[in-house]
Order: sequence, then structure tokens, then C-alpha cells
Amino acid sequence: MVTMPSSVTGYHWTGPFLTTDQKSKCRQMSYPDDLPQISVVFIFVNEALSVILRSVHSVVNHTPSHLLKEIILVDDNSDNVELKFNLDQYVNKRYPGLVKIVRNNKREGLIRARIQGWKAATSPVVGFFDAHVEFNIGWVEPALTRIKEDRKRIILPAIDNIKYNTFEVQQYANAAHGYNWGLWCMYIIPPQDWLDKGDESAPIRTPAMIGCSFVVDREYFGEIGLLDPGMEVYGGENIELGMRVWQCGGSMEVLPCSRVAHIERTKKPYNNDIDYYAKRNALRAAEVWMDDFKSHVYMAWNIPMANPGVDFGDVSERIALRQRLQCRSFKWYLENVYPEMRVYNNTVTYGEVRNSKASGYCLDQGAEEDDKAILYPCHGMSSQLVRYSSEGVLQLGPLGSTAFLPDSKCLVDDGKGRTPTLKKCEDVLRPAQRFWDFTQNGPIISRDTGRCLEVEMSKDANFGLRLVVQRCSGQKWMIRNWIKHGRH
Repeated sequence: MVTMPSSVTGYHWTGPFLTTDQKSKCRQMSYPDDLPQISVVFIFVNEALSVILRSVHSVVNHTPSHLLKEIILVDDNSDNVELKFNLDQYVNKRYPGLVKIVRNNKREGLIRARIQGWKAATSPVVGFFDAHVEFNIGWVEPALTRIKEDRKRIILPAIDNIKYNTFEVQQYANAAHGYNWGLWCMYIIPPQDWLDKGDESAPIRTPAMIGCSFVVDREYFGEIGLLDPGMEVYGGENIELGMRVWQCGGSMEVLPCSRVAHIERTKKPYNNDIDYYAKRNALRAAEVWMDDFKSHVYMAWNIPMANPGVDFGDVSERIALRQRLQCRSFKWYLENVYPEMRVYNNTVTYGEVRNSKASGYCLDQGAEEDDKAILYPCHGMSSQLVRYSSEGVLQLGPLGSTAFLPDSKCLVDDGKGRTPTLKKCEDVLRPAQRFWDFTQNGPIISRDTGRCLEVEMSKDANFGLRLVVQRCSGQKWMIRNWIKHGRH
């Protein structure tokens, strides 16, 4: 017999969720009587039993019973004994007929586990959530209303945070969900037209989603191809779904009046190499949905397009899905859904830059506050990502993916000394100072001064090597990766 602490079974919100104006507007909204029912799917692997049951109690307590058809718990092959008999016994006694438990015989990863939950669902609408969330009162009616109005909408409840050590609710500001060119998700400022309305309760257009908590028409989700089952473990599926929905005629929005709080995690339950799977899944999304802009994903991860060293699997079925759905181009998506993204279509070469006199050392942005490029042992991380553009600009450092993030800096020869500097490209007083001529296995020459970027031995420099600009002595440079250009 499982006994639950009263703090779980009788749990109610104590923290603020909304501003006064927003709360008032959300409370004043009325919704149709004939809303569709929802199946709520929770995915877990080795989650604490008490946390899973908090999530179940919360959705039961804060969802009108006539709208909640079922709760589906998908156990992605947990090895915690407490999550077997004890969980079954508790939910069957407390909520007979309401809770289904689906158990994977092997660890599938969050992406395919969600698909298993969708297969088990029987109501017209499905909501997918991690099993460590708490639902606010009134979360479901606005989401179901928006989907009833347009079945091709994917709804993201606004996410707040629950501190894992105190369970204190920390309200997040209204935001859209974006990502950088490595396809890592992040919060971004809502679109300007939303800000101009001045209505904090209005739906927020969003290019993608953070995490994977969303509400969707069950049949529509099947029609557009669910989540990509070829993705592994974790990462990228939330971004890929956003691209696909928008490009294929649907939409995605954050709903400020539908709020769900998420317990922050100290570590992920999947102990695999998360970076590797995020990279692998990002490349799958890029190859199917991003057209010529896929080069940006390879650039962001600082890997070559031809032989990236990552097996992202067969994408032919996903490409066929895109063709069958007659989806729009990624260029359309950037212009209409994610105009905040910086694009780097003028990149000719990118990656590690090596000098013939310093084998094993690469051009590196160095310490950001120093504004000085350095040579550093080659490691392939983003500080050694160099881009050379068709205009002749050399930029060092991670891609400044969106307008909300600082862009990487330009290498500059200001003609004043022998040390090249790194400056924000827009801050270079004379634009000519940031232009360089470069040919593969040849010199890097400043167009403004005619001096060459070269390496000299120096006892007081890092690793005994110093970057200088000086009269050309015949040193040669190699940039690792080349992009064949087409027009966008």
C-alpha cells in the first residue's frame, strides 16, 4: 500500500503566476461549453514516485472532470522498483479507469516514448508533459478553445519554474520560444506585433518550443508526422516540430492564460552523451527542413558538411513527408515566423584556421574581454569557429544566432600596431579595416594596410606563439570547411 503525504494530495498553488492585469483578463475570458476532451500524457524514466503522483494529482485537481478523458503514464523502461507495483497499485486504487500505464520494454528515449503515449490516447486532443509539472487552475480551457477554433494549432502552455529544493513557484515573464543555429532552445522576446497590442493575455506566436510540453489535436498530430521517430534520446525534436508545423501550414503559439509550472532538474535522467544526440538530431532536422540554410547548423557545431563524423540516420521518409504535405521553404519560415534569426548566407569557408608555421594550433577568439585573437591548441569548439565571408570579413567565435544575442567579432587590422584586434563588426570605425583577402593555402592579407596575418615565435606569448600583422613573409593559412554557394 502506498501512502502519500498530505502536501501532495492536497497541493494548491501558493506562488504568483500572472500580473494583476493579466490575471484579471484571463479570469474574464469565457469558453465554449462543447470543448473537446483531452488525454494527458506524462513521460518518465526513474522519476521519483512522489513527483509523478504530484503531477497526476495536479492535473486531476485542476482540470474539469468532463474535459479530462484519461491520463497516460509512459514509463521509458525505468529500473526503479518503486515505479512498478507501487505506482500501479496507487493509481488503480485512487483513480480507477482514469490512468493508463504504458511500459517500454527497452529504453526508447523521450521522443519515441511520446509517440507511444500518442498511440495509447483516445480523446480528440492530447497534451504531452514531463512527469514533474504542476498545472494551474484554468490551464486547459484556453488551450482547448484555441484548438477547437483551428485544429492545426499547436498550443504551448506558458511555463513557470518550481525550484526543486523548496518547491517555490518562480514566475517567468511572457516569452516566445526560439533557438540558436545549433538548434538549442531558448526564450526570446515575443514578436513586435504582440508587444504593440499591449494585451498580456493574447496568444504569442512562437517559432518552436522549449522542452516538449504541448497540446495538439490528436489526428492532426498524426497527419503532420508526429515527432521524428528517427531522432534519438533527447534534443532537437522540439525545434524540428516547430519548423515542420509552420512550414506545412499549421501554427504554434504560447498561451499566457494556460500555465503549467515545471520542476527544475539538477541533471537529466538520460546519462548518454546529450551533446552528441543533440548534434545528431539537429543535423536530421537541418537535412530535412532547412534547405540551403542547413549549412548554418554545421557551422554552429563547427563540423564539415561533407563528412561530419555523425551518423544522423536515414531521412528519406521525412523528406517524403515534407513533399507529401507540400510544405513551404525554410526561407519563408525565417521571413515570416523567425525574422529575428541572423543569417550567414555569405559564408564561403568556416571552421578551424591553421597556420603552416604552427601545426596543431588554431586561430581562437581568446578571452572575450581581451578583444584579442590568439593561437590555441586546436579543439574544434565554438571559440575556434572562424567564418570568412564573400565580402572578405573574418569573424571569430560562436554564431550570434539571433538579434537578441551579440554577434561574433570581426578580425581587424587598424594599422596602429602589430597586434590584430577583435571588434564588434558594427563598431569598426573604418569598414575597410575589417576586410581581408584569403585563398586556401595562401596568405591572409588586410585590404586596408596590405599587411599579412602571421605567426611569430615569442617567449612571453601563449604557447610561445603570437599573432601579428606585418609585412608578408609567405606564411600560409588553411580554413577547414568550404561551402558551395547557391542563391537564396
